[in-house]
Amino acid sequence: MAGWSTQQGQALALAFDNIDTDQLIPARFMSVPRSEGYGRYLLHDMRRDDNEQLSADFPLNRHEGISILVAGHNFGSGSSREAAVYALVDAGIRAVIAPSFGDIFANNAINNGLLPARVDAEKVAQLQQALKDAPYLASIDLTENRLTLGDITASFELDEGWRVKLINGWDDIDLTQQHTQAINAHRDNRNKAAPWAWPNKPD
Repeated sequence: MAGWSTQQGQALALAFDNIDTDQLIPARFMSVPRSEGYGRYLLHDMRRDDNEQLSADFPLNRHEGISILVAGHNFGSGSSREAAVYALVDAGIRAVIAPSFGDIFANNAINNGLLPARVDAEKVAQLQQALKDAPYLASIDLTENRLTLGDITASFELDEGWRVKLINGWDDIDLTQQHTQAINAHRDNRNKAAPWAWPNKPD
């Protein structure tokens, strides 16, 4: 997974609240191998009409090359399926801007290089208004916790550990491995201090 500290791309308003993980990728598609890509299933049912045809009214169906979504409250709520994040990433989305996120979704997003940027609801509404007619080029700076879209600037909250993961392209295992030396030292010290607590080693 490639890390990043700045991102520039087309932003699109997806002005719906409570988009959950089952909407992001319906469960029936999760048996498909990840190697085939999940991007084509992103918001599958929301993007289609009763005849399974792409709806011209849905924002993502009208525009291509989108990498930043400006969504509503409670984005990524629902089940813990990581495939919801896979669908976004495989569709080229690098950041989602919203007033709030499902906690598990946000953690999964970070581990897959996707930024869940929590922005004040009033500022999100301002961004969505600016994007109501068409996508617009936006930039994100992780070092400043800042999104810029035209003359609008929005700050977002980001845990320091999450920032480190995104910039370096790390997941939880990669982050843990950065402390290998300290972990080994602690293990050796405990082994010396309490050898009775360790299993007997084979000769």
